[in-house]
Amino acid sequence: MSEEAKNEAIPAGNFIWDFIDEDIAPGGRFAGKTVHTRFPPEPNGYLHIGHAKALCIDFGTAERYGGLCNLRMDDTNPSKEDEEYVDAIKEDIRWLGYTWDDRFYYASQYFEQMYEYAKHLIRKGLAYVCELTPEQVRENRGDLTHPAISPYRDRPIAESLDLFERMKNGEFEDGRMTLRAKIDLASGNFNMRDPVLYRISHTPHHRTGDTWCIYPMYDFAHPLEDMLEGITHSLCSLEFEAHRPLYDWVIENVDGPARPRQIEFARLGIDHTVMSKRKLRQLVENGYVSGWDDPRMPTLCGLRRRGYTPQSIRNFIAQVGVSKVNSTVAYSFLEHCLRDDLNQNARRAMAVLRPVKLIITNYPEDKTEVFEVENNPNRPEDGMRTVIFSREMYVERDDFMETPIKGYFRLFPGNEVRLKTAYVVRCTGCKKDEAGEVQEIYAEYDPATRGGNTPDGRKVKGTIHWVDAATAIDAQVRLYDNLFAVEDPDAGDKDFLSYLNPQSLTVLSGCKVEQSLADAKAPESFQFMRTGYFCPDSVDSRPGALVFNRAVSLKDGFKAKK
Repeated sequence: MSEEAKNEAIPAGNFIWDFIDEDIAPGGRFAGKTVHTRFPPEPNGYLHIGHAKALCIDFGTAERYGGLCNLRMDDTNPSKEDEEYVDAIKEDIRWLGYTWDDRFYYASQYFEQMYEYAKHLIRKGLAYVCELTPEQVRENRGDLTHPAISPYRDRPIAESLDLFERMKNGEFEDGRMTLRAKIDLASGNFNMRDPVLYRISHTPHHRTGDTWCIYPMYDFAHPLEDMLEGITHSLCSLEFEAHRPLYDWVIENVDGPARPRQIEFARLGIDHTVMSKRKLRQLVENGYVSGWDDPRMPTLCGLRRRGYTPQSIRNFIAQVGVSKVNSTVAYSFLEHCLRDDLNQNARRAMAVLRPVKLIITNYPEDKTEVFEVENNPNRPEDGMRTVIFSREMYVERDDFMETPIKGYFRLFPGNEVRLKTAYVVRCTGCKKDEAGEVQEIYAEYDPATRGGNTPDGRKVKGTIHWVDAATAIDAQVRLYDNLFAVEDPDAGDKDFLSYLNPQSLTVLSGCKVEQSLADAKAPESFQFMRTGYFCPDSVDSRPGALVFNRAVSLKDGFKAKK
């Protein structure tokens, strides 16, 4: 990633960097050490836009300090994990412009060491095997005025060691026993009330198979992983703040090579969507969307397929900022960041989404003209493209109105409009079918107005786009809206699925695009004049059967809202 891109990936002057500056200053806890972070996703789903904030902070912080950032798969729960998700996570991180070099790890590669650390805690009298069921643990958790209860807390060390080994050897069924830390049953922080460190699960693991039937809990495994990898700063979202005392307790009570510092930041929330992996999985598995990469999903692969660029997402994360207060960002702001990026970098083209034929009756039938048009006025280096003009073309159906309403300046009998880059034409009428639907529109062109100029100085208020009928290419166009019809699908008494937006996807067939798009392929983006920004679908589009996804409209809803 370029230095410029790095600077945009995470905003300067945030509290995380202030803490790190203190830590690496002379006399600080990490003075003289290399800043070392990690991004530790669980491979039980695809990364979404919320994860993008975390990985930009993790990788961006390491880059800022000339340090290191590990990529680690936190695969301690085999019931929902799969190598498919591992590969997808890697692809998404690379797409955003980050690399972990050779620092790629799995939590599962530390299972043997974690098991030994757990036995170490038992020998120190700091852990015990508990036979309470999960329901009984909840029932005996206590409240702010009553401590938790476990009748197995004073179990002899030798007995706990024996039972723990038998748990490992598969002698007990799932849920029969757990290993719990012995900390403080009366703690005001319920995470410290003898939390579970290990549980039994006979589910095969995607890497270790049937080798293990006990698995460490996240709050036990995570600090050990950070410690073993020499992480200096464990950056995580705000919900783990209450877990930090347990994180520190684990590190303090095992003999390890490092003592990482945990710093929490607010996670990213966006309106009109959900971020829960469980809910996203439900959308996929129940067929409400076409897959994890459905362009309506907040997943990075879905956003990429829709037409979002890495730079637009990095800019979005940078402008959202880093704070200690959870908040919800408008989806329109994410679109605003994409629009800003595509306005500078997307090629221009003309496409007619709801076509009707326009015939220039006074233009010679055998004549064809060529217009050279800039691919992107913001990027002269992108060169020019050829646009063909002849007697018949397609225009948008709503660019014609037989009886115009007030303020309508497009095609209607007697009115003049500019055909973008070509000529001024005057509408002379139309042809309808028996149902009264317009089949053809007729107009006459003014040969003196080539390029859309009016040498006599007359004013022409309307300008419309068009596609030459003889060379037009058929395409399917998919128009996307918010997946949910309400700002917060998680609020209220109804199931979040009841708020799905039935208008979130509109598929238009028989669209007409200009010839220059014949070989268009993802991830190239285009501004379809007057319509929006579009990207060829990376799954379904191919030469001869083009499919374009609208990434974002031209209208900036975020600015309008402000």
